[in-house]
Amino acid sequence: MEPLTSKKKVLEQKPLTFAERMYLPAIAKGMAITISHFFKKEATIRYPEVEREFSTNFRGMHSLKRDEEGKERCTACGLCALSCPAEAITMIAAERKPEEKDLYREEKYASVYEINMLRCIFCGLCEEACPKEAIYLDGPIVPADYLRKDFIYGKDKLVEQPLNK
Repeated sequence: MEPLTSKKKVLEQKPLTFAERMYLPAIAKGMAITISHFFKKEATIRYPEVEREFSTNFRGMHSLKRDEEGKERCTACGLCALSCPAEAITMIAAERKPEEKDLYREEKYASVYEINMLRCIFCGLCEEACPKEAIYLDGPIVPADYLRKDFIYGKDKLVEQPLNK
């Protein structure tokens, strides 16, 4: 097959010196880079022993807050579930019984409140949507686990402990 053009490009290579043929400059450069890394700041944080500093706007695990009297603030309005783009929040509303007056602020409360942490994207929209300031993303990092069902957090894990008087 004939070439399409008659243009040829001639490449001239100068011969390597003895040191270049032995690859000594390349080995010396590589060793210099490797040794320079010994004196640089470590990029890795040794996690269990050293805790990483978080930013002031870090969003951690969810927590359902209580008011000053120890009653749950959540009134099961459902705005947090509606605002969640990942649809990670589910709740079931119930009417407060007369004997539960000291547990809940309003007549309606969330009997079941669950957050699927595998679906949650920690966007903070649930926190912004809540009119009663009942949900905050102020907890620690969500701990690792092996089973999917252990990442569905109910009120037992989310509601903060009441203040002891």
